[in-house]
Amino acid sequence: MAEVIALIDYGAGNLHSVHNALKAAGAEVTVTADPYVVRAADRIVLPGVGAFRACAEGLNALPGMVEAMTERVQVGGAPFLGICVGMQLLAERGLEFGAHRGLGWIPGEVRLIQPSDPSIKVPHMGWNDVAMLPHARDHAVIEEGEAYFLHSYHFAASDPQHVAAMTDHGEGLVAAVARDNIIGVQFHPEKSQAYGLATLRRFLEWYP
Repeated sequence: MAEVIALIDYGAGNLHSVHNALKAAGAEVTVTADPYVVRAADRIVLPGVGAFRACAEGLNALPGMVEAMTERVQVGGAPFLGICVGMQLLAERGLEFGAHRGLGWIPGEVRLIQPSDPSIKVPHMGWNDVAMLPHARDHAVIEEGEAYFLHSYHFAASDPQHVAAMTDHGEGLVAAVARDNIIGVQFHPEKSQAYGLATLRRFLEWYP
C-alpha cells in the first residue's frame, strides 16, 4: 500500500513546484489543508517561500493544522521535511517584519543575513555548496553537494548539534537542520535538479 505523503497547502508560493518534484522523486502526494489527512499521513512536507510572518500566519490560519502536525510528527514520529521558509518555521521565532512565533521544534530564531563585507549581496540567491558538519556526515537524507538558494533571512540554531549542513555567503549560513525525525533545508530541492531530486528520494526512503 502506497504511503500517504501530505504536502501542506497553506498558501505557500512554491507548493506546485514542490508537488511536481516529489512526484518526480516517486511519491504519491496528497496536497492538503485538512488536519485529519495530516494526522493519518506517513510523511509530511511543509513548503514555503516569502516572509516568515506571512507563512506563519497562513499556517496558523488553518484550524487544527499546527496541532495535527505536532501530534503526527512530535508524538507519532512521522518523518517531516521543511523547505525554505518551511524550514525556518521550525524555529522558535522569526524576526522578519517584527517578531513572530514559529513551531519551536528546533530551538533558535530566524534573522536577517547581515554580511560584514558590503560587497556581498542580500538575498543569498543562486547555486551554492551544501557542506555537511562532521557530526552529521552519515545522515540518511542530507548529503554534500550543490543546491539552489533564495533567502534573505537565515536560521540561527541554538544548539549546533541540530545543524546538519552549512553554506557560505560572506559568512556561514545554515543550509540544513536535523533533529530525530525532523529535517529542514534552506535550499530549494525542487530547483536543485539532480541533487534536489536525490534529496527528496532519500527523504521518501527514510525511516528514522
